[in-house]
Amino acid sequence: MDQHEQTRALRDEVADSLDEELELELDDHDIGVLIDGEGQSPEQVARRKYFAELFRLQRELIKLQDWVVVNKKKIVILFEGRDAAGKGGAIKRITQRLNPRVCRVAALPAPSERERTQWYFQRYVSHLPAGGEIVLFDRSWYNRAGVERVMGFCTDNDVEEFFRTVPEFEKMLVRSGITLIKYWFSITDDVQHLRFRLRIEDPMKQWKLSPMDLESRRRWEQYTKAKEAMLERTHTPEAPWWVVEASDKKRARLNMMHHLLAQIPYTEIPREPVVLPERVHNPEYHRAPVPREMYVPALY
Repeated sequence: MDQHEQTRALRDEVADSLDEELELELDDHDIGVLIDGEGQSPEQVARRKYFAELFRLQRELIKLQDWVVVNKKKIVILFEGRDAAGKGGAIKRITQRLNPRVCRVAALPAPSERERTQWYFQRYVSHLPAGGEIVLFDRSWYNRAGVERVMGFCTDNDVEEFFRTVPEFEKMLVRSGITLIKYWFSITDDVQHLRFRLRIEDPMKQWKLSPMDLESRRRWEQYTKAKEAMLERTHTPEAPWWVVEASDKKRARLNMMHHLLAQIPYTEIPREPVVLPERVHNPEYHRAPVPREMYVPALY
């Protein structure tokens, strides 16, 4: 990556961080103004197109949510990839406007001493969806084929047993009625290096860098070999892998969300018109005053 490419990538990363906050604040009117607004530079045009497509896809995700609830469907989506590949950003855009009671994220910490003695898949099973739910795994049982293998947290026999077992485990999930979709977010060596450097320089993002993340930089090639083995041995007709080119975060999110929606034969569920009822007024009710000392100070 030359100096010009580094500068452009840096600018894009900073802009993406700002847009993340903006996306949460926009309503339908603001979206229209933003999309139809002034500005003809290539960056401004691309940004408007991104927002237009993002909100269109999020509206479709709401339709998918309604369909899942009405039809009691069960959906599991796995997000795997290198550190700083953009998995969390993609998950955030999917869940941003959905009901957290329907669509939830499972991001499991390192296993406890007790969990280490259990059947390997046991701690993941409790997070699988019931009817009418969508579960997004921010990393999944594929930790064994990636970080655990590379960092030496398991034996070669453990890895081999995982590769023998996981196709059968995933076939069981599919036979039980779960729709299982697996994504690998792929970035280049240069892009990960840039994103790590930005996290080091940004106090608000330093928490994203763990000692394990830093060690993963040194072991880039080992992770590559582990990823190649994982994709080769766990890409099955029942549960195929889908690779997302993620060096451009915005394109990656849109491509992934569009692909996700295409994998599920959802239909729009008609909604009954919402009628706001009249509030009941009781003459005998008198609101009690709240002591001023209970209020949060109005500093802003």
